[in-house]
Amino acid sequence: MSGPSTDPEIAGLIERESRRRASTLQLIASETPASPAVRAALVSDLGAKYAEGYPGARFHGGCEVVDEVEQLAIDRAAERFGADYVNVQPLSGSAANLAVYAAFAQIGDPVLALRLEHGGHQTHGSRANFSGRWFAPLHYGVREADERIDYDELRDLALLHRPSIIVAGGAAYSRVIDFAALRAIADDAEAILWVDAAHLAGLVAGAVVPSPVPYADVVTLSTHKVLQGPRGGMILAREMHRAVLQKAVQPFVQGGPAMNTIAATAVCMRESGTREFAEYAAATVATARRLGDELTARGLRIVSGGTDIHLAVVDVSSVGLTGIEAQLRLAAAGVVVDRAVLPFDHRPPAEGSAIRVGTPSSVLAGLGVDDMPTVADWIDRALAEPVGGPQHAAIRREIEARVGG
Repeated sequence: MSGPSTDPEIAGLIERESRRRASTLQLIASETPASPAVRAALVSDLGAKYAEGYPGARFHGGCEVVDEVEQLAIDRAAERFGADYVNVQPLSGSAANLAVYAAFAQIGDPVLALRLEHGGHQTHGSRANFSGRWFAPLHYGVREADERIDYDELRDLALLHRPSIIVAGGAAYSRVIDFAALRAIADDAEAILWVDAAHLAGLVAGAVVPSPVPYADVVTLSTHKVLQGPRGGMILAREMHRAVLQKAVQPFVQGGPAMNTIAATAVCMRESGTREFAEYAAATVATARRLGDELTARGLRIVSGGTDIHLAVVDVSSVGLTGIEAQLRLAAAGVVVDRAVLPFDHRPPAEGSAIRVGTPSSVLAGLGVDDMPTVADWIDRALAEPVGGPQHAAIRREIEARVGG
């Protein structure tokens, strides 16, 4: 059987990527390396099995084993998150989100979500995405004074426009969300409450942030990010929504599921229930908070004044940089981050005025709370020098000595 070992070009690229990750500081909020057990499931024979349909109701023969695999993933996820209904078939978090729209909205319906530039996600109504083209996006935002969700504005918009769906969660909002308040607003507006927990799911599994499951009609999540699982998606919902969501995922959105990914998800659900995982989840939050405090002490501003989760948005305009300039300077020093926009940013998204930092991968690399002053120093020094300066090379050597071990 052919593979990377018999394809020298791909083998070389994989080796380069492994070296890149091992020799640089990964502060991407949406990335974590999966565990060996998760990766073993991903490359197993399960990847060859076509299993369109659901356990006990497949359109293909030979599904007796994969039926058990999928049911195990469902049962473990239901236990982990306390959900009535679980669907583990979405091929990504965005595919899970598409299924929610298919289940609860018609083309042209109003959908109310957090503004992209205030921390939302492109599948929550971006004009570049299906959600903004097929539906009528409405957006609430954060208050300019404290950069936290304006629940009064959210309520006013919901009662005025009566959206089919109210969406909570996002890609760059760093504060705990008041799910009880959202539930009350959704009830008053007679809307479906959907929480996109792509970034929160691992923290919920580790019991370090409140769970949206008791409040939401439906919750979607990515199985990677803090969860350390395979790249895939999942839907959690109330039992009353089972039938419509089953049909929305398959056959409306996709055909056969990736059974190797579902097996890896089952492994992930088991691992996320351990004491070690809970300690890891808590550490991602503690290190993110400490990093934010240390960057603040060095003159950088953290959006909303800090973070309650594993990520923070850092205003780099205060040091005269755009987000892309900061990203490139940090990359030259071996610090890998995402560029970002600020709420009420005057720069276009391609530039932005901020960076987004996250700590899931750095915690797995062995960096803890007490290492965050050093990390903040690396960031501070790297931002102060144009790309190619001598400090960048020095920082790279320091990082490689620390994380490359």
